[in-house]
Amino acid sequence: MDNNDVLRRVRYIFDFNDAKMISVFGLADHLVSREEVSDWLKREGDPTYQPLSDLHLAAFLNGLISDKRGKREGPKPENEKRLSNNMIFMKLKIALNLKAEDVMAILALADVIISKHELSAFFRKTDHKHYRDCKDQILRNFLKGLQLQYRNDAAMEAEFDAEVE
Repeated sequence: MDNNDVLRRVRYIFDFNDAKMISVFGLADHLVSREEVSDWLKREGDPTYQPLSDLHLAAFLNGLISDKRGKREGPKPENEKRLSNNMIFMKLKIALNLKAEDVMAILALADVIISKHELSAFFRKTDHKHYRDCKDQILRNFLKGLQLQYRNDAAMEAEFDAEVE
């Protein structure tokens, strides 16, 4: 899934304004300007669109964890230079303090039924024999389920579905 799309969807789900977005980046000691945030949130066809790097998305997600769960004692986690869908999924799960049952319920809101064993395969280390890559569709449906849980409105659901197609 495209990093810019993940950022747009998370912003929409939690109804963050530009100031909140900048402060979330700041929680991960990553300073960004309003113009950068604005350019990352634009659609790909827009002339001022800028692709969001894995490093920037990692900083945002680490900041989101700090925002939702509070600052952690000890050294801050380093922002990853490379992100996979599995890592994005894991960071969102941590930020929202979700258990496996919670994630399964959120996916069920988006009409995706997954077993606890299938779900745990996404959160294993890459060299584990039961590790499984998280495909775009699973991450997209998890974000859709979050939207339905946090912003449950029929008009919003129709808008989200139109974006996916």
